[in-house]
Amino acid sequence: MNAFKETHSVDAAAAPQTRRDMDLRDWLIHLHASDRLATAKPGMPLRFGVAGLANRLDGRKALVAPAPEGNESGTVISGLLSRREWMAEALGIAPDALLSEFQKAASHPLPSHEVTRARCQDKVYEGDEVDLTRLLPIPTHNEHDSGAYITAGLMICKDPATGIQNVSIHRLQVSGPRELGALLLPRHTLNYFSTAEAAGKDLEVAVVIGASPACLLASQAIVPIDVDELEIAGALGGAPLDVVRCVGKDIFVPAQSEIVIEGRLLANTMRPEGPFGEFPQYYGPRADRHVIEIDAVTTRKQPLFHTIVGGGLEHLILGGIPREATILNTMQAMFPSVKNVHLAPGGTCRYHLYVQMAPRQPGEAKNVIMAAFAAHYDIKHVVVVNEDVDIFDAEMVEWAVATRFQADRDMVVLGGTQGSKLDPSTDEGYGAKMGMDATVPLDAPEFRFKRISVPGEADIDLDAVLDDSRPDWDVCDD
Repeated sequence: MNAFKETHSVDAAAAPQTRRDMDLRDWLIHLHASDRLATAKPGMPLRFGVAGLANRLDGRKALVAPAPEGNESGTVISGLLSRREWMAEALGIAPDALLSEFQKAASHPLPSHEVTRARCQDKVYEGDEVDLTRLLPIPTHNEHDSGAYITAGLMICKDPATGIQNVSIHRLQVSGPRELGALLLPRHTLNYFSTAEAAGKDLEVAVVIGASPACLLASQAIVPIDVDELEIAGALGGAPLDVVRCVGKDIFVPAQSEIVIEGRLLANTMRPEGPFGEFPQYYGPRADRHVIEIDAVTTRKQPLFHTIVGGGLEHLILGGIPREATILNTMQAMFPSVKNVHLAPGGTCRYHLYVQMAPRQPGEAKNVIMAAFAAHYDIKHVVVVNEDVDIFDAEMVEWAVATRFQADRDMVVLGGTQGSKLDPSTDEGYGAKMGMDATVPLDAPEFRFKRISVPGEADIDLDAVLDDSRPDWDVCDD
């Protein structure tokens, strides 16, 4: 694993503070040291092979696939952040502080620290040297994907009006040696592009592959349009993030990244993109999408290509945690009784929200349910539980529904609402929402909902009281 270790920066003017989080390569070394990193034999096929193996390991081990079939000089990595506790560990914070630290970073971003040189620019390819399929080991994930996709690329662009950067992740179809098809949803990147297009101009972009866990998570922050997510990444790590200017674009990218693709979103240009396996584990349809023309590619000497398999845990968790932080902020502003929220993996970390609260008034839980629907349109089903229920344990939430919920009394159903267009059960996002109040009624007798418990159970030291040797009673006599 020492092959992953490189000097962090070749710039003498390093940022003065030490970051508490790990960069990508440090995190890989840490995963290896803790037996959470699997290495594939060389020759794993880029078409389905890498994704299939990553899915088999999903949530248990990250994957390194060196010298894959079709690009023997490359290395693919995946599944780096497929558990929320791994994300907290990579950021150097406690798992139960993940949302509060993310909230703090989003509210108090740190300006980035510019360096003049960085390893992500060790190699520079321009003009005829640019051929994405030759330079990079880009996998094809799911059976009916329209081809190879860049799925863990941070797209960075600048607001033409203000110069403020935006960072986000988009699915990027490899449409040719120097062309990417991009799905732009109605968010900040599309807003920036529309401004440029209205002026008859392309929009310069950089696609960063192999960024740190902090940069990946920060890219998904739901913040105002005038916030640079790289500054949130700085705050997540407790010190300004090192950034470097692109070789051909006026865009700053994380200095410790592996690969940077520089290009332009083309004005008044649309071409077919998709289908592609999305987070609900169904395919996003084929349609005319925006187009990026590539001008340059820069990399480390031996870059690592990070891919996020569509619909896998890494895909879900990266999108889920920032949404949880935003939803918690919104709900606690109205209801201080709300203690925590969780977008459950079984609901694709988008559609099922579990809310932990301490009800103070009859009917308050139903109001909380309606506030949850308003907090994010993707939320489809909400379950509200008491503080004694662990919302990160789906079995315990199910127990609360089984023993504290009555459908004719505790269910809220709203028809004709806006939801996710990627939910195939809706009519292009138009559908219904349901909430379940699984809290204990405030007027219930105390003993009626008293949970059973064995005194001292949690304090038993299993290593001290269990004997792993062959027991005397296991004589196995004839």
